[in-house]
Amino acid sequence: MKTVRDYIFVSDADRGAVAAIGNFDGVHLGHQAVIDIARAEAETLGAPLGVMTFEPHPRQVFAPDSPPFRLTNAASRAHRLEKLGVDMLYELSFTHALAALSPQDFVEKVIVNGLGLRHVVVGADFHFGAKRAGNVEILKEFGKKYGFGVSVAQLLESGEREISSTEIRTALAEGRPRDAAAMLGHWHRIEGTVIRGDQRGRDLGFPTANMAISGLHRPRFGIYAALVDVLTGPHKGSYLSAANLGMRPMFDGEEPNLESYLFDFRGDLYGCEISVGLVDFLRPEMKFDGIQALIDQMDRDCAQAREILAAL
Repeated sequence: MKTVRDYIFVSDADRGAVAAIGNFDGVHLGHQAVIDIARAEAETLGAPLGVMTFEPHPRQVFAPDSPPFRLTNAASRAHRLEKLGVDMLYELSFTHALAALSPQDFVEKVIVNGLGLRHVVVGADFHFGAKRAGNVEILKEFGKKYGFGVSVAQLLESGEREISSTEIRTALAEGRPRDAAAMLGHWHRIEGTVIRGDQRGRDLGFPTANMAISGLHRPRFGIYAALVDVLTGPHKGSYLSAANLGMRPMFDGEEPNLESYLFDFRGDLYGCEISVGLVDFLRPEMKFDGIQALIDQMDRDCAQAREILAAL
């Protein structure tokens, strides 16, 4: 998959795709439905399959002080899109200047003159241009005027609710990762670089791979059965894990992080990129009467996680 981050200086080789457009936070089943429509159109036209998205997320530009809300960072989103077979990722820089473009200017400067898209696919609730003035009907009219096709994907539902990033955030905040996974079409994953922690886990007999979660929506704090993929380094592969997400109340943690204890693993993961998939919420974080009580509970947590993951 090739990534293009500018719509002004675009080579001819990177133009002419069929592109799904949106923020694609989480790349959930609704997003995948939009991409599947684009895929079918790309095959019909013999064109590359593209996704146009924005970085940073528009909410980070318009409400920079809002609580962390993103389900995926840019790298994690790109990994998921690549797995879906996307050829071109148009990850455009979202700025106040881009946001100020009128719907017509957005179409002319970005879709037509910039990227030369042959066909675009959007969700039924898609809006674009300054003050979100453009909608799918306006986009269709511009498509007729400028000669590109437009397809609209209807919103998907799960049970009685529409599949959305908001519903997924709610499920995760309530400690329901399987419900989130049912809407995502995959386990909710947190990706990042393994950093050095205080190494207390090693002292307790449970060495962990630590990751920061800054900027991301925070699932319910507690212990999870988890699947860990090591993406880089000599230990690349998939592992079963028990993971602690939160503040580590036994040790007065100041910033939340994600600590994963990989079962039957020996090695150094510092600096490696890993992906942690949350499978089941086991229990909330808590303080114990002493270190031995904590160790005993961690043994029980690991046994429970092993049992859950062995049944997948």
